[in-house]
Order: sequence, then structure tokens, then C-alpha cells
Amino acid sequence: HLVESGGGSVQAGGSLRLSCAASDDTIYDYSISDYCMGWFRQSPGGRREGLTSIDIDGATVYADSVKGRFTISKDNTKGTLSLLLNSLKPEDTAMYYCAAEYRSRAGLCDVVKLGYWGQGTQVTVSS
Repeated sequence: HLVESGGGSVQAGGSLRLSCAASDDTIYDYSISDYCMGWFRQSPGGRREGLTSIDIDGATVYADSVKGRFTISKDNTKGTLSLLLNSLKPEDTAMYYCAAEYRSRAGLCDVVKLGYWGQGTQVTVSS
């Protein structure tokens, strides 16, 4: 139901912008503004790593590994989620997924616990 795009291959130090949109309206039983959304990544054989989330009140949280380099943004009008990746490093290589789930109140936005996610988009960073 969620479709990620924007991945690719870049050299270290480069940038990418990932986007995420719902493929149809079935995921949104409520207004998208009432959905906690975020991004996580997973490399082959690696664990799922929560990167960032944006709560229904607009509050954002970042993992230490990406803080200062990645920026999450959400467009409630368009129903899209974006992730700007700057200063990319080889260790950022992974499949990136966006995730979403309805939340009745703020403060419950943990990206690794969200129930909807897409097929992912691959990010490869070469040294």
C-alpha cells in the first residue's frame, strides 16, 4: 500500500531524496495527518534499523546514526513522506522502507512498530 521511490547508487558524500506515497486510499482510514510515519532500513543479513519518524504533532526523531545528515518531511496535503539523505556513507547502504500507522495521540510514534510498510527502495553508497 506504500510505495517508496528515489533510491539509487551514489558515491560517498552524495545525496538522495526518497519519497513515499500510498498506492491507493485504503491505507488511510483517517486523515494522513493522524498517521505516525517514518523510515527504517535493512541490509542483507542485518537487523531492521529505525531511522526517523514524524509524529502526528509534527515532532521528529532521528537515530544517532543519521542525525544531522537525514531529514524527514511529510506533506499532509499530498499524502507523501520524504527523506533527504545527505553526506551519505558506505554504511548507509541498505534497503530503505517507509512505514505508517494511525495514532490517536502523539507520543506513540516508534517507526519499527508501525504496521504498514512498502517494498522498499535500494540505496547503495560506494566509497
